[in-house]
Parts: sequence; C-alpha cells; structure tokens
Amino acid sequence: MEDGLVTIVSRRSARDTIDAMVDAIVKAGMTVFCRIDHAANAIEVGLPLRPTELVMFGNPHNGTVLMQDEQTAGLDLPLRALAWEDENGEVWLTYNDPHWIGERHELDYKSHDALIRMESGISGLARQATGT
Repeated sequence: MEDGLVTIVSRRSARDTIDAMVDAIVKAGMTVFCRIDHAANAIEVGLPLRPTELVMFGNPHNGTVLMQDEQTAGLDLPLRALAWEDENGEVWLTYNDPHWIGERHELDYKSHDALIRMESGISGLARQATGT
C-alpha cells in the first residue's frame, strides 16, 4: 500500500459511522482515547467543512510492543479512523494500514504478531462501523 491508507465506503452518515466504530471498539475491549469532530471545530472558526470525524483508539498492549521495537511508532499510535463525507455526499472510513506503520518505522520481527492482530482488529471494526 503506497500511502498506507485504507478507505472503505460506509452505509452510514459520518457521525453514525464513528458512533458505530466507538461502539465496536468498546465491545472489543479496546480503549477509546478521544473523538474529534473536525467539522464542528471548523464551524467554530467560521470555516466550512463537510462532516469529518476522527476517533483515536487502541490496545495499549499491542501499541507498546510496537514502541518497544521502535519508539517513533508512537507518532502513528494510537490507531485512528476518520469518517468523512465527500463532495457527492458519499461517506467513507479511512485508517492507517498497520503494516504500513510497521514499514514506516522499520519494525522488526518482534512486532509482526502485534501488527497482524492490529490489522485484523481494525479491519473488522471498520466493517462493523460501515455496515459493509
């Protein structure tokens, strides 16, 4: 994956997609660190922005394994998912591919199992959140 991004279509609104993502994260026993409504923040400064919401989440055990391997991995952790509406009203969910994070930070074999768990986890959460 050249840019490290995975983008899938959602059958829900951006807000409902992030709501469903948060629900799935909590049910999976993971931690939701924060949620950011970029469109609401844009309105506060008088700028337009189509619906755009971010959730930061993860499993501190898996993330710590990556940072023990290479601390710079902390730049891309916790994991993030962004729900956004395009100019045609279509809603998408985009997240970083964990394997790309591994390549970006030149993680070695010690992180392999954690990256596989992260990829499996985030792709499952994304399918639940988008209804696909």
